[in-house]
Amino acid sequence: MTALKLLSRTKLYWGLIAIFLIGVLGSPVSSKGNNIFLSYGNLLDVLRQVSTTGLIATGMTAVIITGGIDLSVGSLMAICSVVCAMLLTVPGVTPGVVLGVPTVALVALCLGFVVTRFIFLNVEKSRTGPDAAARDVKLDSVRGLVTPAIVGVFLCGLSLWYLLPQIEPKFGVLGVLLVAPCVGLLFGAINGFIIVAGRLQPFIVTLAMMVTALGIARLTAGQNNAVLPVYTGSNATADFEMLRSLVFGVIPMPGLFFLGAILIYGAVLRFTPFGRYVYAIGGNEEAARLSGIAAGRVKIATYAVSGLLAGLAAVLYVAQYRQGKPDAGAGLELDAIAAVVIGGTSLMGGRGSLIGTFCGVLIFGLLSNILQLHNINSNLQLVLKGMIIIGTVLVQERNAGDLLAYLRLPGGQPARKETAAAKRPPQETPSLNLGGNKK
Repeated sequence: MTALKLLSRTKLYWGLIAIFLIGVLGSPVSSKGNNIFLSYGNLLDVLRQVSTTGLIATGMTAVIITGGIDLSVGSLMAICSVVCAMLLTVPGVTPGVVLGVPTVALVALCLGFVVTRFIFLNVEKSRTGPDAAARDVKLDSVRGLVTPAIVGVFLCGLSLWYLLPQIEPKFGVLGVLLVAPCVGLLFGAINGFIIVAGRLQPFIVTLAMMVTALGIARLTAGQNNAVLPVYTGSNATADFEMLRSLVFGVIPMPGLFFLGAILIYGAVLRFTPFGRYVYAIGGNEEAARLSGIAAGRVKIATYAVSGLLAGLAAVLYVAQYRQGKPDAGAGLELDAIAAVVIGGTSLMGGRGSLIGTFCGVLIFGLLSNILQLHNINSNLQLVLKGMIIIGTVLVQERNAGDLLAYLRLPGGQPARKETAAAKRPPQETPSLNLGGNKK
């Protein structure tokens, strides 16, 4: 392996190290002579601040790998933050309760049905074998509908039994952690369903959902874009303070949620058939469909998870800023997309990883922190971030050898893609990428 290839494969980590070193070397010094960038409090703030964007970027990664995009996550986070603040502070039947409780019941019904049906059919097939399953397919379909339906109704009733008594005395942290992500999941699933069933471009559908969700958030909040304080006076919810605490006195709770989401969703994408289907759809959706993959269901699931994580990010936002408001997620969708792209995920689909997204979120967070420490004008910060994103995408799409060759500098190599295309034999059938991330 040449040095240039090694550099190209590890460029993301070098970028993270470089931005960290820039922060250390260029950091202002406190009156006591300490490096402010390296201080424990500053690094803690960086992790706390990137957690919200990181959760959204985690869900966005799988969506982009399938070749789609989700512009509505900021508005979904706004809805969920308003619902969350309303459940915590206002007793009785509020718009947040009207929106949130039926959503939880519906999600419990659907998830109970789908998960139980999946488990039931696979257990039946493993017990009777593929031939017996083929003979009894009609009987299996009946069993696979009745039993999951009973389980779904049971879970729906269980969720209502838990949530309805909380309407009068205000919701606790567990109730809010259940309701807000479910609201995001529902809207995300609607996004995916419209994209798949209507065969529409994800950009158009999620853009429309972004506007729609913003309007719903404002209607839910009332008083036209009202801010809903959570910890004001007697409205304080003591157990909700847990979401702002430090775990073992080291890691902030939002950071733990972010790391947990990266690890869990990363394992799902890396080791499960669902993850392989996500990459296959992004590589060639038609080939994936012809090979028997239920591409529509997989795409709906990725958008639903994106909405779910946006709802979870809303809960952490409310815990950190002590308020919920309809413009809470304004611009966060662009930050999340930028972090995903910086992390090496291709906007064309079929390539990317959550480890890369994790590095991209940290790079974006450290960059913002460095600019803030130097009191750079906020408008100039936007300009610099935009230029860095363009430069990063340019580096991601071309390896170091291609760039040097294009600039006619020593060490450059001929255009790799053109050379490979000239040598590649013609293909009669579409190819299928089931190998996951390929760089």
